[in-house]
Amino acid sequence: MSEPERAGGRGWASRVPIPLFGGLLPIERSRLSAEAIAGITLAAVAVPEVLGYAKIAGMPPVTGLYTMLLPVLLFAVIGSSRHLVVGADSATAAILAAGLSGLAVAGSAHYVKLAGTAALLAGVFLVLARVVRLGFLANFLSRTVLLGFLTGVGVQVALGQLPQMLGVSVTGSETAVKFVNTLRALGHVQVASALIALAVVVLVVAVRLVLPKVPGALLAVVAAIVVSEAADLKSHGVAVLGSVPKGVPHLTAPSFAAHDLSKLLSVSLSMFVVILAQSAATSRAYAARYEENVDEDADLVGLGAANVSAAFTGTFVVNGSPTKTQIADGAGGRSQLAQLFTGVVVLLVLILLTGPLAYLPLPALAAVVFLIGVDLVDLAGLRRVCQVRRLEFAVASITAASVVFIGVEQGIAIAIAVSIVEHLRHSYAPHSSLLVKSPAGHWSSHPLTRGGRTVDGLVVYRFGSSLYFANASRLVADVLELIGDGPPPVWLCLDAAAIGDVDYTAAAVITQVHNRLKSQGSRFVLSGLIDDVRRQLDSYGITENLGPDAYFATAGEALDAFLALPRTQE
Repeated sequence: MSEPERAGGRGWASRVPIPLFGGLLPIERSRLSAEAIAGITLAAVAVPEVLGYAKIAGMPPVTGLYTMLLPVLLFAVIGSSRHLVVGADSATAAILAAGLSGLAVAGSAHYVKLAGTAALLAGVFLVLARVVRLGFLANFLSRTVLLGFLTGVGVQVALGQLPQMLGVSVTGSETAVKFVNTLRALGHVQVASALIALAVVVLVVAVRLVLPKVPGALLAVVAAIVVSEAADLKSHGVAVLGSVPKGVPHLTAPSFAAHDLSKLLSVSLSMFVVILAQSAATSRAYAARYEENVDEDADLVGLGAANVSAAFTGTFVVNGSPTKTQIADGAGGRSQLAQLFTGVVVLLVLILLTGPLAYLPLPALAAVVFLIGVDLVDLAGLRRVCQVRRLEFAVASITAASVVFIGVEQGIAIAIAVSIVEHLRHSYAPHSSLLVKSPAGHWSSHPLTRGGRTVDGLVVYRFGSSLYFANASRLVADVLELIGDGPPPVWLCLDAAAIGDVDYTAAAVITQVHNRLKSQGSRFVLSGLIDDVRRQLDSYGITENLGPDAYFATAGEALDAFLALPRTQE
């Protein structure tokens, strides 16, 4: 097997429209044991986690285990990423719960059907994104915004578990209201529930500190089940998980009712955006780490198929999980084979161990979910952003606050809006500069100053982004600043090395600048044009107005041409 094939894992599959088995092939016999160990390690962490994610989503806990079966298999077959772990995820689970709130009773049969419908719609959106090439939308959730979004989700998830950890019943659906009501109910705390939750938190944290490679959450869940069965905690008023269905999930149809589909469109779209951004960022990061190729189109189809399968197996939306991916990678997993081993372990749990799960105290499960929420709150990451980019820190903070105080679904909409505004802000105010060549022959960028010159009689001015309707006025303002109050320059050269597109409005502005300079006796030339932009200027008629000799390959050529002018022309 050649190294390129090994890196991409494609082989014969690269010749079919969707490159199947990209995340699996080649399978090296020498790595089977390492992949199996990584899969078992991932299962040890994932089993209690996905039970918690199901709780976040308002689904029956066993459905969390279902997310690690058929969805994992389909992504392993269709997806191209060798590392991305697909399964239940806290962010999409929280969005789902927010979107289904008020539509059905959490955990009910109708609720499960609606969750399936949401997963189906998200899967359809993912496949459509592949068909119409919308994968670029992943780039509209910046890392900063995603950091703030996940931090807000973490706060919401953690605070939402406090009532069950304390054994109290509170009202309110908004995070802030529910937290305030929890504080008011502190006088009615059920001691046994609170002690169980506290013991789970202490055990998990202690194991992380002392034995970081040991799955503390699994140990805590097992210990809680043993204590619950031995001490009959249910008879002491502690809520337990109760009967858990045994075996593989049955095929079941989601709701196709028109009113359900319309109500779930927005929440499914929100989950689609998060899946797109989070999965793409994770798969790219690990592909870069191991110098592998990743086909994001294949991953979109794989994620879409995984969600469609979730819809028809009685579970909920799945996502690419950064934390699970890191766990599998840290344990030695280097392909989707590790995830398939995880699926086998989960299948064995469903067949052999659902009986003991019935004794799991809900305060213990709430404590596991609480810690998942706490882990999502990335204060260190926010601090780093604050130290280097105060404005981006404000963006992350606004996103986090929106999730906590307004809602997860609204928070993702605000996150997208903030990302787009941030993008527009950068393109609206580009870092333009005056280019000056040193005596040693090196070009350097200087801030724009009134009357600034590259050499006497010449201005070489670089515009720092593509030209479009929103920033075209900056071009006029910069040119007027450079012309100054004294004699106008003989030549003004617009260096277009950073310009990738010129829209119709910007073309009119370029013509306006040319006419203004011409009226003052100055010549307007351009350098560094890429072919696409040159063709645009041709179609706008700008080339005809300027003359074909007004274009130079580089700013250096423009400078040489200017210096070669007879003095009378200067």
